[in-house]
Order: sequence, then structure tokens, then C-alpha cells
Amino acid sequence: MVKAEDISTMADGWSKVFERSRVVPPPSQAVRLAVESHFTQSHGFQLSLCRLTAAHLPQEMSEGEHGVTYQLRVTLYDRNHQHFFGKTWKSTPKRMKTNKISFNEVLYFHTSLRLPSTVVVLELVSLSLRPDGSQQALGRGFTVMELFSNSPEAQAADGDIRLNLHHGSPRSLLHLPPKDTVEYSSVLKAIDGAHLECVMKNHPALVSVMHLLPENVLISGNENIPGLAASPTGDVLLRPQLLKMLPFTLNRLTISLQPSLEKFESQLLQLINADCHNTKQPGPEGTLRTVVVQERRLHVGVHNGWCFLDKPQVVVLEPQASAARGRSDSSSKRSTLVKDSSATSSLPQMLGLRSSLELRMTNHQALAIVFQLEFVFTAPIGRETMLSATSTSRAAFLQCLRWGIWFPFQEPADWKGEEIQLVLQGGAKANPHGVMVYSTGMSAKTQSPAPLSAPGTAQDIITFRLSSSLEKKPSSPKASLRTKQEEVSRQRRSPSSPSQGQRHISPASPPESPQGPGLSLSQLAATSRYPTISHSSSALPWQQSFPSLLHPSPLASAHQLSHVACSGASNIAHLEMDLQREGDMSDHDEGAQLQELSFTPVHAPILTLGMNVPSFCSVSSRSSLAHLYSAGFPDIVDCGGQVAEVLDPTEPVPFDPQREEADPLQGNLLVFQFLAFTRIPTAGVGPDWPDNIHFTFQFYRFPPVTSQQLKLLTSDKVQQKASVPLPCVLASISKDGTVNSGCPGLQVQFRVDEGFLRPGEKRWFLRYLALHTLHIDIWDSDSLLLIGSTAIELEYMLRQGKAAVQALHEVEVLTTDYVGEDTLLMSADLGRQSSLSPMMVHTIIRGRLHIRTGNIGCPVDTSRRRTADVTPSHIHIITPREVNGGFRGGSLSSRNILQLNARNAAQAHRLEMDGGGVPLFRRGIGTDTIVPAERGLNQPDGGRRKLDCMAAVHQREGKEHAKESEVTGRTKEARLARGLNQMNPSEQHSKAEGIANMLSQAITTQHLLYASLGSAEYMEFVLKNPFNVPQTVTVHIDDTELSVITNTEEWAYFKALTKTPTPLEENMFHLEEDAPGPRVYLRPKESVHIPLKYQSFLCDHTMSLQGPSFLPTGKGSQVAKKTLSNIVAAKTIKVTFEAEDGKPMAICRVNVEPTPHVVDQTFRLYHPELCFLKKAIRLPPWHDPSVADQDVRTHISVRCSDPNIICQTRMLVPGEPQDVYLKVPGSPSPHIKMFFVMVFTDKWMAVPSQIWQIYVHFLERVDVSCVTGQRSCQSLVLRGKQAVRKVKCFSSHPQEIEVDPEAVFVLPPAAVQELQLKVQPWRAGSRFLYMNAVDVENRRLVTAWLLCLNVHRPVLSKAFEVSVPVDGGRGSSRKITYTNPYTSSRTFLLRADHPDLLQFKEDKFQIGRGESYTIGLRFAPSQSPGSVEILVYVNNLEEKTEETFCVKVNYS
Repeated sequence: MVKAEDISTMADGWSKVFERSRVVPPPSQAVRLAVESHFTQSHGFQLSLCRLTAAHLPQEMSEGEHGVTYQLRVTLYDRNHQHFFGKTWKSTPKRMKTNKISFNEVLYFHTSLRLPSTVVVLELVSLSLRPDGSQQALGRGFTVMELFSNSPEAQAADGDIRLNLHHGSPRSLLHLPPKDTVEYSSVLKAIDGAHLECVMKNHPALVSVMHLLPENVLISGNENIPGLAASPTGDVLLRPQLLKMLPFTLNRLTISLQPSLEKFESQLLQLINADCHNTKQPGPEGTLRTVVVQERRLHVGVHNGWCFLDKPQVVVLEPQASAARGRSDSSSKRSTLVKDSSATSSLPQMLGLRSSLELRMTNHQALAIVFQLEFVFTAPIGRETMLSATSTSRAAFLQCLRWGIWFPFQEPADWKGEEIQLVLQGGAKANPHGVMVYSTGMSAKTQSPAPLSAPGTAQDIITFRLSSSLEKKPSSPKASLRTKQEEVSRQRRSPSSPSQGQRHISPASPPESPQGPGLSLSQLAATSRYPTISHSSSALPWQQSFPSLLHPSPLASAHQLSHVACSGASNIAHLEMDLQREGDMSDHDEGAQLQELSFTPVHAPILTLGMNVPSFCSVSSRSSLAHLYSAGFPDIVDCGGQVAEVLDPTEPVPFDPQREEADPLQGNLLVFQFLAFTRIPTAGVGPDWPDNIHFTFQFYRFPPVTSQQLKLLTSDKVQQKASVPLPCVLASISKDGTVNSGCPGLQVQFRVDEGFLRPGEKRWFLRYLALHTLHIDIWDSDSLLLIGSTAIELEYMLRQGKAAVQALHEVEVLTTDYVGEDTLLMSADLGRQSSLSPMMVHTIIRGRLHIRTGNIGCPVDTSRRRTADVTPSHIHIITPREVNGGFRGGSLSSRNILQLNARNAAQAHRLEMDGGGVPLFRRGIGTDTIVPAERGLNQPDGGRRKLDCMAAVHQREGKEHAKESEVTGRTKEARLARGLNQMNPSEQHSKAEGIANMLSQAITTQHLLYASLGSAEYMEFVLKNPFNVPQTVTVHIDDTELSVITNTEEWAYFKALTKTPTPLEENMFHLEEDAPGPRVYLRPKESVHIPLKYQSFLCDHTMSLQGPSFLPTGKGSQVAKKTLSNIVAAKTIKVTFEAEDGKPMAICRVNVEPTPHVVDQTFRLYHPELCFLKKAIRLPPWHDPSVADQDVRTHISVRCSDPNIICQTRMLVPGEPQDVYLKVPGSPSPHIKMFFVMVFTDKWMAVPSQIWQIYVHFLERVDVSCVTGQRSCQSLVLRGKQAVRKVKCFSSHPQEIEVDPEAVFVLPPAAVQELQLKVQPWRAGSRFLYMNAVDVENRRLVTAWLLCLNVHRPVLSKAFEVSVPVDGGRGSSRKITYTNPYTSSRTFLLRADHPDLLQFKEDKFQIGRGESYTIGLRFAPSQSPGSVEILVYVNNLEEKTEETFCVKVNYS
């Protein structure tokens, strides 16, 4: 454990910088004016102070006889509002020589107040020593330098400036009229012969370090600025170099408040309520207004003494114990599983953070992590507030309670992996947040610094752990993976305390509060490095919010890859609507245009990135691992036959690109072995589910893979306990249903070598392995229902110079479930569901997948090796072949034409005649001897085919009529001559077309282009004017996906991105509305570069049929089906450069070769059929410290691959997360619509940072309202298709839903089959279940249903309580007496909602009228203390509930 010292002993470097960086803020009116003038971006400036001439100073002072020195003091001033702001900068004291003072100092600052009223005031001060040794400063004149003009662009003063000094003090400016039009030279008296020479310049280099310096602060280049590298010149701001920012993870954070959490909050609320009652009058009714705690939040940020490096993250803290006793300030809910009475005395004594935070810091001693504890209070609003009826009845306010600061890099830095304890401060002390901090009289006495280890001292302490994300990637919070019923019960609504009489505030309408740190009251902040693998159901009335990061694609540009580990900001949990009217609109304006209100659409639930992450650690026992390794899986061996080196998946893998590129084994054979699957008992399904599974995934840009059906094999020889299930070995199943007896498991291989990779792609593939995870969907092969999803880190497939590597992963298979609030069964509520019922989402672990990954290095043939790891130079420049001379005449197929373009040259031949004057085909050439190369351009395919057919027919006739050869020969010649005469016009036309086509090919240049979805491919065509006269060339393109870049800024961006060393010319193109294309002017013999860009957002959405694949004939068990990849279409685009006479000057044919793209995220959404799906996917802000423009930094644009789908995003509030809105048209069940969404973070959309693959499953919606424990029936209709099918119905929860017919039945074409559903749920609330009708022969989906259940709680008849000892081993037995109330004999069934905890002696009994029966109960033992409520149902033979008993079991 590391104990941090008090703030008084903090790093001297930080404290000194912090004291110097405290500035006076600018006037709020000026800030508002700058925003209204659209001056929201801060610009950097450099002010060089050269020399000051001071002829007015006495000569003795000039000679420096009394040790007098001079100093310049510089301050920012707003002359409109007569306000000095910022901080006064003081130069180094200088001596004067011959009435001249040489300062030669440079200062820097950045500001967004580019207004004419913002000026710089410079004062000359003489410094001398008094007799007592103190320093005396006397003003010797001042001057004012205007920074910005009155122009709309607000350009700063630039160049050499000479300023005259004025008499007096800068304080005289406060007495002048507050007008920006006043000329100071007219009201201030100048000093003769006194002037200052300086230079004012824009300093764009300051843009990259603005996050390290606050605005409006004047600073020298020799100041200590943590985060900047030292400069050899001593001026770190002249050419600033940022230190490398490293990611760190902060987790296990808790805060202990003294004397206890409950007493601390109770005392705090008493003081606030007393203050409110003393300062406000009670309402008309005399009721007291009680202030309560709404949220407990913590601000965490990194501070360098000057400012926060990034906006502090805000997280919500919760009491550590979820079963805490409810108070008036909390909204804790009752749970069915609570602790026993012996544990109720231990109330939560601390606040904790369930998630982890990611911080980016650099290794500098003066860098600090700042914590600020803040409470959100709510108070009722009286009638005097005059709020509308739609507003909430409570208002919120914020208050900082404690804060602390810790220096992680101060010597000695021995905190790695250790628990860190830090004392939190309160009271009136300067803090980086600049807020007042709560303090009581008692706490103020203890504000004096005391060591943390001092005995008898009660201090507020924050405890946490900090680790480097590079050494070990942080895992997602385990609590979010296993919330289950505990999380649902914790968040349920509970009745308020009778003493308080306050109702729970619905989170749907958060109270209006003062502007906080850019967050709403219910905002959560938890970061994660991994993408989402959850699956959303149909549209719900509520939304969930979990943040994440935007990870760039491995094919993204280099400048985008610097943001891989950027931490995401917080998310807003509620999208609020602002329906206030803007302006006064008259009611009698007939036909006037309606004014659009400021409205935020709510598409719930909001999908978010990084919500659920599977656990990567192994949890299997040694016996399970021994059982797994005894199955005989094939080993992964290298080329020499040696077993590959085993990597530990729990240890981080160092990634060294140089070592990978220097590896002699440049080929990679990547192997995925699916070994086993461990079943985990899940509610609603049997213990043997699933029985058969298959996988779907996509690796890199290979086609998607759908595996064959795999059987889960259990060993009869090994004894397994119910609590510790053994992994089931996977074995492939052939098409006839037999299990293959060969090697178990499934192996899928991908070969990545020089033949697969494109030039320059090797580095992106290595980054893909280092940064990405492979998402795998696991399906039930029988029901075709999704079991869950998982993700595997690919970094363990990096060989790092080794011959072969392998790693065994055991990952959790997760899925998400949506559960609504459970309601008591009321007669008025039966059959309808409240629209205000919130939906809770939690994660379910369906199983654990055992998978082995490996990478085998393969040698590459050096003779055929391509340099895939080296990008060829100038690949983006298209240079036509040089033409040395004109056409010399002669044959068209002469050597001249061949030299022009031998590759594209075509030969035109006359129709050759033989000696007898008969055409060539007259000689009887058969169809099997036709040479395709002899086909000339003057003979099109139709004409040649006719001639060949005529020749073949007459040859056959010549053989049959040999006796009449002479006469028949002349007849044939005449007939052929007539045929040729009829074809002469077509032949002449074909000759003309062939000649023109051949001549155009002489000026045609072919260019091969590899294109992927969403990525812009840049190229430049070198266009030369071959004539001696100037030409205006028009560019014609026959495809809209290829365009000319006419914007100079966009052209410069792509040139820098592709590192194309060609000249850039502004205003090169002339654009006209009706022109067929842009025009460019060329001088005689001049060559220009025409920038072209190809980008396609459309692709083929063809999907393989849902279901497993089958083994091909003659293949082993290690084969998987690969479907066609959804890529852009192959095409040839013709670009024609036409001269003024309309004839082509040059032609460029761009041959587009499609390549698959990388999928970063996969979403599966379920929605009712034939309805529009409206969904929002939340994005965190994209921070780029290297970009100065804040708007560009947060600019995100999206595109969709399906033009029929509306996909858009917009920035609502700067700095807040954005939402990507989708509107997908519905389709009939069971259609699955697949499309891609491309997310761009650069202005010109060069390369998508993320590509999402979204599947929308459309299902028939069925609404069912029922009661727990009681069977309800529902009828469905299944319609036949075109062919006869053998169909079987499957449900996602077979123990709660029975389908009649249960077995396989025949569905004739166009027939109607009625299905009877018997729903008997055991858990109350709103839920979503699924049912599929499957063609059992072809394993294809016929129809799918979405069952929307609204399950009520039953009315209890009796309640019992029983105590069961813990660790007893035998449990306990009890009895309940039940009397038959009927006048006849009846048979009853016994059911329980927790069959694992309670078993009956008899599940079925029969008793006569009025008789009593003793129900025997057997309670299973428990391993831990606590309590649980078990419902016992007494049902009749139709499963209708007669009685419901509640048994509360206390385990103690």
C-alpha cells in the first residue's frame, strides 16, 4: 500500500506553476460577444519585445550608477468593459545603455477574444533598492498595442510595430470613456523620444499545445510547462514538441468519509436544510422543504499546474453494499434476496466506483491527478418559481465536498500495482477546479496537514489503484457483466418512507439544474477499450448508456492511429427535449411557415460502444483442463514440426513492429481451433442446452465464415458435479447427422502472405492483430437462435520473431436481456402494459468457449516475393506513355502504333482473299480451328459469328454433295457474294469504329485501383497539352463515384495523406453549372496534375442463408464454409479529357478491383416486421490534441452502404457525445437486413475510422400478458411457402414456453398451420422471448416471432418464514397444510419459482372435498448467509394457479 502525502508536501514544481497560473478571467460580456461573432477557436500569437528607447530618463539613471534596472510588464485589457484580465507578465530586469534598453524577449499567448476591444498594455518600470533592502518599482511610462482590427476576419496585427510611450500609469485607462472607437493617442500625452520596438506575429505552432496552457495567459518560452519536451534553444514554445502521452487505468476506487458515510451525509443534510429554512420563507401551506442527495459524483482529471490536460471525467459513485438501508435521499429498491439480521448492522461505510477510468499522462514530476468529490442535491420547488406544469417538482444544485491531488511521477514512484491512499481536503484552499469546498467547524480544525499514518486522526481518504494500460489492458468491470437479478432488484422502484412522504423522481424527466460540467444529473462515465458485442431487442421506451472509444480501422491513415488509446468522455443518460418557443409568433398569420422548434429525437434504447466485454481469464479447474487436453486435439506445430510456443493470454504481449518486419518468416498461417464449450445453467432452458452449435465470424478482410454444425460431447467416464460443469468437446457433424470420429474440434486457417497483402498493407495487418479483437457469434444449430457472442484478443497471434505461437483462451459467451419492472396483478392492469414501465438491461453468461489461436510462420519464395511491407513511391501518379512522334503513315498495325501503346494496341486487317478470289472462310475452316486472336476490330462479334456459321454450314453441304461440286461451288460463291454485299454497310461501319477505337487506345492509359468500402483512393493524372496552342480541356467521367477534386484544401489534404510530392495549384479549375465537367486551361506543351478521387459507399448486401454449413465431400472435420464477401462492385471507369474541338486529348481507364474491408463492430438488432426501426448509437467525443480547431476535433460524419436507409448524425452541444441515428425500413419475417455504417472523423472523409456491420432481424411480434406460475395460451399462424417442408418450432426458453405441435410436422405449400403457445413464466416483469420455425432438413429459418411478455406478480394467499442453517450439508424439511376448498375431489400440481432451492415431496397430489393435505418441502443447503423469497404455486391440471404461498427462507 502506498500512502500519499498531504497537499502541503506536494511537488514544488507543480505548486509554483499553479500559483503563477492563477489568472483573472475576462469579462463575461466580452466572452459572449466573441461567441456571437463566431470567435470560438483560440489562436496563438508571438510577441517579440526588441528594444526600448527612453530619452526622457535622467542621465544618471541611464548610466546605472545606483543599480537601477528596468522591466517591461505586459497585461491584456478590455477597453470596452475597462477590465484587466489574464496575468501580468514581467520581463527580466535590464540595464539601460545610452538611453536604450535591449530586452530581446519573446512571449506567447493564445486567445479566442479576437475583438477590437482586446488590447495589450505594456508598462516600463524602474526597479531600485530602498535603504531597508526592499525593492521599489516606479512607472516610467506605458503604451497600448491594438491586436485586432474591426474587420469581420479579426486579423491580428502582424509585423514590426513601433509604439510610443505615454505619460502616467495604465490605471488611467480606467478613467477613459469605455468606447472601442476612442483613439488613445488623442487623449494620452506621448513622451517625446520614447518608443518601443516589437514584433507581433501569428504563431500556428502554438495550436498543438493549447491543451497544456490556459487561455489569455502571457508566458515566456523558458517557463516550466509539464507536457513539453525541453528545447536546445531554451524556448520550448518556438517549436513545441509534445511528450508522448501514455494510457493508464485507474480502478478499485473507494472513498471513506469520516466518521461514517451515513453520519457524514446526515450532518451535511442537516446543515443544508437548516440553512434553507433560515434563508427562505416556507410555502403557503407551511410545509418544510427537505433537501436530499440525488447523486454522488467524482471528477477525475490530469493537471499540469497550468490547466487540465483534458476535460475531467465525471463518474457516479455508489455505496459499496447494494442492500443498504433506504434513506430519504436514496432510491434503493427492495430485493428478493437480502442479508440476514446479523448483517444488517453493517451499513455501507464508503463510496465506490464500479467501473474503471482511463487517463492519459506523460512521465513528468509536475503532473498531478486531481480528484473532486461532488454531491448533487435536489430540493422541492415552490409556487413562486412559476414553472410550467410539465416541469419537474424538484430543482438540483451542485456542491463540492472534498478534493485531493496526487503526483504519480514524483520520486519515488513505487505505486505500480499497489493500493494508493490519499487524504482528501476541504475548506478554503486554492484548488485547480476553482470552486468553494464544503467544510464544517470540526473539519476546519483538522485542516492542518497530518501524516496519513498518524494514530488517532480521522481523515477522509480516497483509495485506488493505477496501472499502465500498455503493460496490461484493463478489463471491463465485472459488475457490469454479472448484474443479473441483483442489479435489477437494486434498481427497482420502492415505496418512499412514510416519514418523508416524498415520491421517487422518475429518471425520464431529470430536474432542471444550473449548468454543470457539461453533464446531466444521471450521467454515467465508464471507459472501455473493447467494442460492443451485445444484442438489442426491439424498440423500448427507455435507453441505456455506456461509453467507449472510437478505435480506428487498421486501414486508417497514420495520423488517425495516434488516437487508439484516447479515453472517451462521459455519456448523457437522458436526451432532453427543449420545446421553448423562440420569438413571438402571431396566431393570426394565415399560411405562414411553421417554425421548427429545438428538438432532440429520442431513439431508445441507445446502443453504445463497449457495454459488455467477455472475461478473458481462465476459470476452469485442473480436472476440467485435464479432461480437455485428453480429448486429442491436433497440435499447432511450426514448419519444423516443433510444437508452437505457448503464450499466456493473461499477460500482455509486447508489440514491436520492427521485429515483425525483420522476421525472416514473412508468411503467416493463422489458425483458430474451436475446442470445447462449457454449459452454464440458465433460467428457462434445460441442463443439456445447447446440444449443437455453430459459429459465425469474420477475420480481417477475409470472407465471413460460417462453421458447420458441431456436437457437444460429454464424457460418461468422468464424474462431474452439478456446480462445476465440465467442458463439452466439440465434434463436427456431417450432413447425414452422424458425428465424425476423426480429430475433435474445428480448425479454421487463414494464410496471409505476400500474395495476399497489397503493397504497403503489411503494417496495417500487424496493427490489426495488435489492436483488434475477433468477434464470434455462437448459434444454436437446432433452433437457429443466437446463444451469445464473445471476443478474442488477436494480439496473441503476433509471433514477434518466433517460428510459431499459440494461446489457449477461455472466454465467456455473453448475451443481453431486457427486463421490465415487475408489477402486482391488478384487475385494471390485466391485458395492458404501462408505457412508463422502465426496462433494465443486464448481461447473461450463457457459457464459456475454449478456443486456441495460433500463428505459424511460413517461408516466402524470394524469387516471387512482393514488397508488401513497403509502399511503392508515386503509386498515386498516373503518367501516360510518352509519344515521341506523330503517325508516319502506312499500315494501321505498323510498328509506330505498337510503340505508342503496345499493351492496348489493336490490329485492323482487311478481309484476306485467296488465290481464287474466294474469302478466307470459303476454304472450309471449321469452328474448332477458329483462333480468337484473329478477330479484328473491324469485325464485330456478330459479323464474325455469322461468317463462321456460314462457312461451317457450306463445308458440311460440300461433303454431302461432292458430286455436284462445280455447280454447287458456283452457287455457293454467288450466295456468299450476296451475303457479303448485304454486310458491306455494316462492315464499313465496323471499320470506322475499329479505327477510331484503335486510335483512342493510343492515347489511353490503364490504371489499376484497389478499392474498399468507404475508403477514398487518391490519384493524379498527368495531363499534357501536345499542341502548340493553348487549350481549355473539359474532364468527362462516366461514373459518379470517381470525381475531380476541385477544392484546394481537400487536394492539399489528400496530397499530405498520400505523401504525393507534386505541385499544388490554387484555383486551377473553372466550374460552370451546365458544363459536363470541370475545365482546366493548359498552355502549349504544358503538363498539369489532375487530382482524382474514387470513393464508393455502396456495396452488395447479399447474405448467406442463416444456419450451419455442411461438410463438403471428401473433406475432413477441419473445414468451414466461407461465404462471398460484401464488397464494392468491380468496374471500369472512363475519364476523357476533351479539347476545345470536342476530340479527346487523353483517356484514362480506371479499373476498379474490389477488396474486402475490415469490420470493427457488429450489431444484431431484433425488431417487429414491417415497421421502421429507429435506433440511435452513441459515440463519445473524438479528441485530437494535435488539432487546434475544436469544431474539427469533434466533427464526425457517417455514411451507410444502403441508400434506402437513413443514417445521419449531428452535433447538439460541443463537447457532448454524438448519436448516430438510423432509420431502417421494415421487412417481413424472417428476413435479415444487413448493411454497413461508416464513421469518419476527418473533414474530407478519407478513410473510415470505424466500419460497423449491422444485422436487423425482423420478426413477427406477439404480445402476451400473463401471471407468473400460471399457464397462458396464445395461438399463432404459420403459413407455408412454395415447397413442402418439414418444420419444427423452437423457443428461446423451452421451460417457460411449450409449442404444440412439439414434434416435426409437414408444412405443405401455401398451407396454414395453427401453433398453440403455452406460456408459463416464473419471473415477473416485461421480457422479450424468441421463437423460430426451422426447416429441419435444410437447417433454414422459415419464420421467427418476437414474444413480448408482460408478466405480473400473483396475489399471495399466505406467507411463511423458515430458517435454514448454512453449511449444514443436508438442508432442511418443512410442511405446509393445504385444504381443498371445492365440494368435489381435485388433483393439484405443485410448482416453485426456485426449483434449485426448494423441492417437493410430491409434485402432484389428489384430495377429496374439504380434506387437508400436507405438502412436504425440502430446502437445499446454502453456502452463504442471506435470505430469499420462494413462491409456491398450487395449480390445477390446466396449470391455472389456485393458491400462491410466499416462503421467506433465512440462511443463517
